[in-house]
Amino acid sequence: MTHLFQTLFALSVTAGDRVAAHATELKARETGASAVEYALLVGAIAIAVVGAVALFGPKLNELFTSVNLNGKS
Repeated sequence: MTHLFQTLFALSVTAGDRVAAHATELKARETGASAVEYALLVGAIAIAVVGAVALFGPKLNELFTSVNLNGKS
């Protein structure tokens, strides 16, 4: 009877260790997914900045050039 309880105890400890390892692995995968989401967000922001510079760049250059020329007079 004692042998049965020792075996069940060992089995429960082993199962607990496996569950803990699996939970840690799942948490690591979730962190990876978050990193991918942040990378996509940074990429979208970069595309928005490039688009804004392409759209407003010539007008801003014209504005700053006229301010610079007016300041030298």
